[in-house]
Order: sequence, then structure tokens, then C-alpha cells
Amino acid sequence: MDGQIWFLTRSLQLSSFQAYKLRVTHLYQLKQHSILVTVGQDEQGINPLVKVWNPDKRDSGNPLCTRIFPAIPGNKPTEVSCLSVHENLNFMAIGFTDGSVVLTKGDITRDRHSKTLTLHEGTCPITGLAFRQQSKVTHLFVATLEKVHCYTLSVKEYPKLELDTHGCALRCSALTDPSQDSQFIVAGDECVYLYQPDERGPCFAFDGHKLLAHWHRGYLLLLTRDTKSPNKSEFGSRETTPSEKQILTIYDLDNKFIAYSASFDDIIDVLAEWGSFYILTRDGKMFVLQEKDTQTKLEMLFKKNLFVMAINLAKSQHLDSDGLSEIFRQYGDHLYVKGDHDGAIQQYIRTIRKLEPSYVIRKFLDAQRIHNLTAYLQALHRQSLANADHTTLLLNCYTKLKDSSKLEEFIKSSESEVHFDVEIAIKVLRQAGYHSHAVFLAERHQHHKWYLKIQLEDLKNYQEALRYIGRLPFDQAESNMKRYGKTLMHHVPDGTTLLLKGLCTDYQPSRDAMERDSLDRGPAVAKKANSEEFISVFANNPRELRAFLEHMIEVEPFSSQGVYDTLLELRLQDWAHEQDSERKKVLQGAALSLLRSDNTVFDKALVLCQMHNFKEGVLYLYEKGKLYQQIMHYHMQNEEYGKVVEACKRYGDQEVCLWEQALGYFARKEEDCKAYISQVLEHIDQNNLMPPLLVVQTLAHNSTATLSVIKDYLINKLQRESQQIEDDERKIRQYREETAHLRAEIQELRSSAKIFQKTKCSMCNSPLELPSVHFLCNHSFHQHCFESYAESEAECPTCTPENRKVMDMLRAQDQKRDLHDHFTRQLRCSNDGFSVVADYFGRGVFNKLTLVTDPPGGKVGAGSLEADLQRDLLIHTKRNA
Repeated sequence: MDGQIWFLTRSLQLSSFQAYKLRVTHLYQLKQHSILVTVGQDEQGINPLVKVWNPDKRDSGNPLCTRIFPAIPGNKPTEVSCLSVHENLNFMAIGFTDGSVVLTKGDITRDRHSKTLTLHEGTCPITGLAFRQQSKVTHLFVATLEKVHCYTLSVKEYPKLELDTHGCALRCSALTDPSQDSQFIVAGDECVYLYQPDERGPCFAFDGHKLLAHWHRGYLLLLTRDTKSPNKSEFGSRETTPSEKQILTIYDLDNKFIAYSASFDDIIDVLAEWGSFYILTRDGKMFVLQEKDTQTKLEMLFKKNLFVMAINLAKSQHLDSDGLSEIFRQYGDHLYVKGDHDGAIQQYIRTIRKLEPSYVIRKFLDAQRIHNLTAYLQALHRQSLANADHTTLLLNCYTKLKDSSKLEEFIKSSESEVHFDVEIAIKVLRQAGYHSHAVFLAERHQHHKWYLKIQLEDLKNYQEALRYIGRLPFDQAESNMKRYGKTLMHHVPDGTTLLLKGLCTDYQPSRDAMERDSLDRGPAVAKKANSEEFISVFANNPRELRAFLEHMIEVEPFSSQGVYDTLLELRLQDWAHEQDSERKKVLQGAALSLLRSDNTVFDKALVLCQMHNFKEGVLYLYEKGKLYQQIMHYHMQNEEYGKVVEACKRYGDQEVCLWEQALGYFARKEEDCKAYISQVLEHIDQNNLMPPLLVVQTLAHNSTATLSVIKDYLINKLQRESQQIEDDERKIRQYREETAHLRAEIQELRSSAKIFQKTKCSMCNSPLELPSVHFLCNHSFHQHCFESYAESEAECPTCTPENRKVMDMLRAQDQKRDLHDHFTRQLRCSNDGFSVVADYFGRGVFNKLTLVTDPPGGKVGAGSLEADLQRDLLIHTKRNA
């Protein structure tokens, strides 16, 4: 009443300054600016003044007053009933008891930058004002005792909208914060109404005679009379008598509960600051209401089992997901204990991702609650948090409940909605006997192994399994045919053989008609499997194997050798078991054609022919491998004497020992084999293959072979030996005569002069011209010819090649003689004679070497004689004409 304004700090320190001379009627402190707007009186009468203060700036120790102007709507003075200032400092509204509202637009802290106009006129006093800012639109709510209006200030004409036909008392209106969409609150005696700029919103039936309404941080504070009082009459009839009690109630409208309620005496006002409510009473006391922290609130609600309210409170306080999950868990536990399992499982579902699933699963494993467990497991799968055990448990629940519709819905969900381990699901369904569902799942998700396993092992649907393999890509079709080929061959031989033919030649996955029409495929790269790897599939199906192999060598002539070997074995088996001679001949030709194709492995083919006693094949392979002795031994084992002699004639040139073996074979036979022995001896005699003594020793073992058998052989042999002796004696005489002639010539060269009478060059055959070169061998050369062709000045170019041959032969004889002595000495001194022989043999010591030998009788000194003769012949004379 003295015109002072008091400041109270958070530490409860008081300070004041004189704002008006008489009294202060209204205060408005902006939240975002350090600006204080007041209404008061400096003189008697109805003459209200508006002052704008800046507490941050000082004037003689007091806050700076930046603006003063009278609050008069028009010419007639009237009292101010309420005041509101926009936070952007561009609008200020003053309500009067005569029903008018004055709006100041512009900078409210300065006179020159603002203008004042009467926005609203009426007969009913103004009881409440509030500015609402939504993006760029500004509204002003105006409340009277009878009506509620809304003005749009961002439009030039300031359009007005009447929102309701009943108003409120003074100080019984407020504006919610932006989190509640900045709604205008009007507290009537029967209800509390909330208004949007264009319509009335929800209402709350809070009965009682309202004295004060305030909004702070989501709480609605209402002050009502404790005793019944008359309905509203005069504008100022809200004063209370000292005997009346007042009820202060704080509501949480979002969570729909009463946060606080208490009885007070003579409350003057309630202020909200620093997160608390400050209650001022007429007796000079101030009470503080501090909000409890969220956790304390929740614990209080938990004790009262008000879990729904706790959940709403936690959400409004933006509690994190861990905190919410804990509330859901406690709520679920509470419902579970009460026996509300359906409600409990819904709360547990809300704890997914935070609460360990096993905590819930253990509670509902009882068969009576299996449907609740199913619901929880479904939610786990929908959130892709289920592991293999969860999938197994869910499918077992479906099968226990025999809920085929749910089961189908679960497994037939779209591929983007699959939240479980498909392979585990297939295993469980198969184990539970739901084979059709398991097959559907395996086919849809391309678990080829499980699809085929169920079709073949459980459903025995071999034809369908074969069709499925035929639709797979090459690599998968190949691997599955290797795995299941034997089973399919046993039950569907023709179809399996056909599929294998395609797989090993030019495989293309089969498609349904609709797929072929809708699928625009480019040229596919053909792949081929190794046909040899599938031979084992036909283990018990030789007919199909034969058809498969014949198809392979027809389509792929360069198939692997294993294909040809297996087909050869099949053809030899057929040949061996065939009784019809004509058919046997055809099969023989087919087998031989395979052998001649050169695609079979020699060793395997030979073993197969020997096992089946296929004579033609064995002989062909012996001849192909140049095993001529084996051919002859084969005939010997079968005592085919004529074939033995024929083999010797045919292959004797390649292996001469065949004749010797043939002679030994016939010699060991006790039958009369004179004719064959004669043929062998004739060839041995013609080609001088055996010494006569060895022939006689060989035939001595045959008791039926008499002297008459080898009579002609011996006579011929002796005759040839006699002829050879005569020829050798004639050569000896010839060599002796030549030697004597050479000695005489050498003697003449040593004792007499040599006259060179050659007239032509021995090299170019042109007439000799000086200078010339003459040799004692009677060869003469031009000087320039000799220098061009001679390798050495001491040797005749014409005689050099022949002389060199002779000298090489002489040196070889000397080395041979020295090597023989060394070899004999080393062999005699060594402990391992065989290794010495082997070493010399490897060095080529025993290779045959043809040398010119001396005639009989000239052995002594012959080597030195020929060496002297060569040296004498190489002496030459170089003479210049």
C-alpha cells in the first residue's frame, strides 16, 4: 500500500525501492528479459500509471524507469483490472474494469517507438489477458466475467473470435506452456476449460469456487474456498473472510492425478520461480512447495500399485527406455501375482530389448499359460530379437496348441518380415511332423538341403525331389545329385538318368511355363559337370549306366578316361555273359572299338581284358604297348605253336630275343614240334642270332628232338664258317702284300730323292704355278690354295681327314689297353666288384668300338709299326719354284 516494490533473492534476501507515491496495483515480470512492468498510482483518484523498469540498470540506486504513461482507455478514467506483456516486448495489453482492453504495439520500453489503441470494448470487466505465439502468428486471449474472446494480432484488422459465452473471475485464467500447445485456461466454478485460438478444447470438472488459477511446468494450480460461498456477483466479491479456509490443489493434467492438495488461511498469491511454488499468506508468511524428483514420485506410485499412472508420469518426464522398461517389468510382476496373466504378458512385451527374455519365459512355461508365452515369443520374433531357442520354443507352442492358422501365418509371412532362424524352424517343424509346413519354408527360403531331405526321407516324394533339383542353379544341382543321386536312381531311374545327362552336357535349370513367360533371361553360360564323378550313382543300375556313358561319349567325344574305362568294363561284362554268337561278335566289335579310340587307360583296360579273358583285346593292348614278349608268352600259355612262330616273324625285328625264347619253348615241349623248331632254326641261322653251341645245348632238353632236326642247321653253319675262314685268309694275304709294299715305299723315301712331277693343283685342278707346295704323298698345291684350305702347315689338306681317322683309332687302342689294365687292377682290389663294374658300365667303357686290327702274325710290334708308317707318310717338303 506504500508504493514500494520488494525483490526476494533465492537466498531469501529482501530489497525494495519506491516505485509509486501511493500504491502498486499490478506487477508483470517477463521471463526472457530483465523487464518489469507495473501499474500503480502517484496521486489520489482514478489515475493509474504504467511504468516500465529495467532492474539491470540503475538510477540513483534504483532500477531505471524507461517509460511512464497513463493507463486510460479513452477520456473517462477507469481502474486497471489485469495486465499482460508479450515476451518479444512488442505487445502489451491492459484490461480495465469498464470492459475495455488497451493494446500497446511496438517497443513497450520507449514512447516514440510504440502506439496505443483500444482493442476491445464492452460492459463486463476484463478478468484475464494472455498472449500466445505460434510460429509467426500472435494471438491475444481476452477473458471477462461472461465471455472469452481471441484476437489475431498478426493480421492488420485484428479479427476477433468469440470462443465461449461464460468467463471467469479475476486471476482465474492462465496460459499453458508450449509443451501443452499454449492453451488458454479459464477456471469456472463448475469446470476448468482449455481454449485454442479457434475453438474450445477439453474441459475438466474441478468443482469449487475458484479464487486463483496458475500454470507452471505442466501443473495446474487452483485455489478454491473450503466452504460453500454464494455464486459470483460483484467483480470484487472474491475477497475472503478470516474464518474461511482455502484449498490449494495442484493437478497434473497429462497424467491425470493430484500432485498436491492442502488447506491454507488467507492466501494472497502463489508465485512460481526456481522450480518451486511460493505461497504468500496475509499473515506475512511464505510457504514453499518443492517438486519431488521423478524417482521419488515413481516409488510413491509403486507403493500404491498405480503403475499406469507411473508409466504416464515417466513418459511425461522423458524417462529413458531403461527406466520405462523397469516400470513395465514391475507392472507385469504385479499383474502376474494378481493372476492377470494376459495383462502381465502385455507389459512384459513392452520390456523387450531391455529385459532378459528368459525372465519372462520361465514364468509362463506352465502348459496352462502357453498362449501367453506364445504371444511373448511372437513379439520377440517381430522385433528380430529371437534366437534359435526362442524359435524352437515358439514353434513347439504352436504345435502344442495345434494352432495351424497361427503357425501358417508365422511361417508364411513375407520375406521382409521373417524374424527367425529359418533352419531351426524347419528342424522343429520336421520333428513335430509338420512336414508340409517344413517343405514350404525350405522351398521359400531356398534351403535346398532340408527341402530334399524332407521330401526323400519323410514324404518319400522322389519325383518331386527330382523336379526340384532340376530347377536349381548348376552348382547346387550338382552337389545335391552327388548327395541324393543313389536314392533317386533307385526309385526314379529314368528321370535321374535324364537329369544327369543334362547336368554333364549342357545344363539349363528347368522353369515353369509362367516363369518362362515372365522371366526375360539373357544368354546363360552353359556349365558341365564331370561325368566321371556320377558313375558311382549307377552302382546298382548297369542298364542306365550304360545308356548314360554311351550318351556321354557320343555328345562329348573327349570325355574323361574313367568314362571310357567304365563303359569298356560294361561291354566286356555283356560280352562275357552273352550266349548268342552273333550278338557276341557285335559286342566284341564294340569293345575293340573302345580300345582303338585311345581314350582308355592302358593298364586298366589291360586288366579288364585279362579279367574277362578277352583275347582280342589283350593281344591288341600288348601290341599297342609294344609288349611283344607278352604276346608270345600269351600264345605259349595257350599252346598256340603256330601263333608263337607267327609272333616271332612279326615282331622278331624289334626284339631278336623272341626267336631264342621260341626255340627254348619248343625245346621244352615233349610233343613233336620238329616242324616249328625247323622254322625257328632256319630264321636263327639266316640272321646268325645264336651260337651253334647254344642251339645244341638248348635242344638237348627235348627228348623228341633228334640230330636230324638240326642236321641241316649244323651243315649250313659249318659251310658258312668255312667260307668265312677262306675269306679271312684271303684278306690276310692282301694285307701282308700291302704292308710289304708300304715298307718298300718307306724305305725308298728314306734312301732316295723324291721327284715331284705333278702338273696340276690337287685342290683346284688348275696348272701348277710357282710358288707351290708338294707333299710326299704325291699331292701338290698352289701356295694360295694350300694356305686357304690347310688346317696345319705340316699336313696335306687332302690326306688330313683319312690320317686323322687312323690316328684316332690308334689313340683309342692305346686308351683301351690302359683302361683295361686300370679296370682289372681296381676290380681285383675292390671289396664290392659289382659296384666297380656298374660304375664302368655307366661311363660307357663296355660300349662296342670297331677298330682296324692287324692280320694274324703281325701282332707283335704291329701298333708301333703302323704308327711309324703314319708319321713317315705325313712328312712333306715345301719347295718354292
